Amino acid sequence: MYTNERQIALSVLEGLREDLTYARLNNGSRVLDVADLRQYIYEQMNRIRTTAHVTEVLYGNSNGHGQDISKGNGHNGKVQL
Repeated sequence: MYTNERQIALSVLEGLREDLTYARLNNGSRVLDVADLRQYIYEQMNRIRTTAHVTEVLYGNSNGHGQDISKGNGHNGKVQL
């Protein structure tokens, strides 16, 4: 494992450890065992995916060129007959 990968993995695990102190599943229950931990991670992954999808839809793709709001729907202002 490269140094950057190790640093990312440690950062993720440290964040997870801190999150688990107050973590609640979507149904409101606490994370108590391995099955709950798996569910919690799954829910967090879905939350990240949903956020990424919404961000992509709102701001365009990730090539650094956001969507121009004035041209957002592709309509040029002319009436189409």
